[in-house]
Amino acid sequence: MVFGFLGFGKLASALVEGMLEANCCAADEVLVINRHPEDLVRRADKLGIRLASRPRQLVQQSDAIIVGTKPADCLQLLREVRPYLDGKLLISVAAGISLDSLQTAAGHRTRVIRAMPNTPSLIRQGATAYALGDHATAKDAETAEHIFSSVGLAFRVKEIAIDAVTGLSGSGPAYVFTFIEALADGGVMMGLPREIALQLAIQTVLGSAQMVRDTQQHPALLREMVASPGGTTMAAIETLEMRGLRYTIMAAVRAAADRARELGKG
Repeated sequence: MVFGFLGFGKLASALVEGMLEANCCAADEVLVINRHPEDLVRRADKLGIRLASRPRQLVQQSDAIIVGTKPADCLQLLREVRPYLDGKLLISVAAGISLDSLQTAAGHRTRVIRAMPNTPSLIRQGATAYALGDHATAKDAETAEHIFSSVGLAFRVKEIAIDAVTGLSGSGPAYVFTFIEALADGGVMMGLPREIALQLAIQTVLGSAQMVRDTQQHPALLREMVASPGGTTMAAIETLEMRGLRYTIMAAVRAAADRARELGKG
C-alpha cells in the first residue's frame, strides 16, 4: 500500500517516522507533498521517502491519502483532486472538518476516515481517536489503527464523540503545559530556583501519569495515598477545590469541544 501525505508538517512527519519505525510500510511506499518544498526535500531525503510534484500526482499514485493541511485549506484541496480520489481511502486530521463535509468534497465513492491526534504524537506518546465514514471498511479501520498506534494510543469512536476528543486530548496538552508552568511558578514563589522548580514539576506530572497507567487505579484512590488526614496535601486540595480547579478543567474541555463544533459548521 502506498501512503500519500497531502501536507507534510510536523504531525505528518511524526506519523511517517512512527510508521517506518513500526514497520507499517517501507520508505518507498510513502509519497509526500507540501507548500514549502525547500524544507520538504531535506526531510524527505532524511527519511528516504518520495516526493510528489503536484497533489494530483500524489493522489493518483497513492492507495491511502492522509490530509494534513490546515482546516481552512482542506476542503478546497480535496475538491481540486476529487476526480482522482474515486475508490480510495482518505484520512483527515484536519480539526473541525466533519465526515459529511469531507465526503462531499472528496466524492461519494471515496472511503473517508476522520481522525483527531494530538501533539505528543511528535514524541510517540500521542492519543488519537478516529471515526469511520459510511463507506469506510473494516480493513480501512485497521489501516488507521496501524498508522496512529505507531505514534501512541489509538481509539475508534463514533463521529459524535470527536469534538469531545478535541476538547480533551486534542487541546489537552495545552492544559497540562499550563499546569506544569503554574506548578513550577508556585515553587519559585516559595523560594526554589526556577530550573529546579521546573524539573520537579515535570517529573511530578510525568510520574503521576505513569502511576495511574501502571496501577490502573482510579486517580481518586491514588490521591488518597498522598493526602493524609490533616496534612499538607489536604490543605492544598482544599484550596484547589475552593478555587474551582476541577470545574475549571471540565469547563475548558467543554469550551474547546464547543469551539470545535462551531468550526465544523463552517
